[in-house]
Amino acid sequence: MIEHINAVSKGMNTESTAGDHKIVIDEPASMGGTDEGANPLGTLLASLAGCENAIANFVAKEIDFDLQGIEFDVKGELDPNGMMGKDDVRPYFQRITVNAKVHTSESDERIQELREKVDARCPVFTTMVAADVDMQANWAKA
Repeated sequence: MIEHINAVSKGMNTESTAGDHKIVIDEPASMGGTDEGANPLGTLLASLAGCENAIANFVAKEIDFDLQGIEFDVKGELDPNGMMGKDDVRPYFQRITVNAKVHTSESDERIQELREKVDARCPVFTTMVAADVDMQANWAKA
């Protein structure tokens, strides 16, 4: 499997095409952008939520889990000095916290089983783990 996008950038704005879908990534005016889309870091966190949801739906079918929906609240913490060029500060997230409210009739034990399987299989989550990001995953019944 290969994922592929095309992108055109002008100033801080990047318009990508993924299949038939357009994705606009920008910065707010205060950062020199036009605020026509989410910033790159927000887009990455949204990708994490979307990937966790997709994998959760795959896994739920496999383990016969009553998954009715998930609400995600994702927070990434980083020191902006890293992306501004300070040598001794890494330019990516130090910690990402994923709080998920799972709409289900299942028990908390089954919700944790789902979370463990999802976190182990989600390409975005596992990429963050491989980058040594402290990943905090808290899944609970909605």
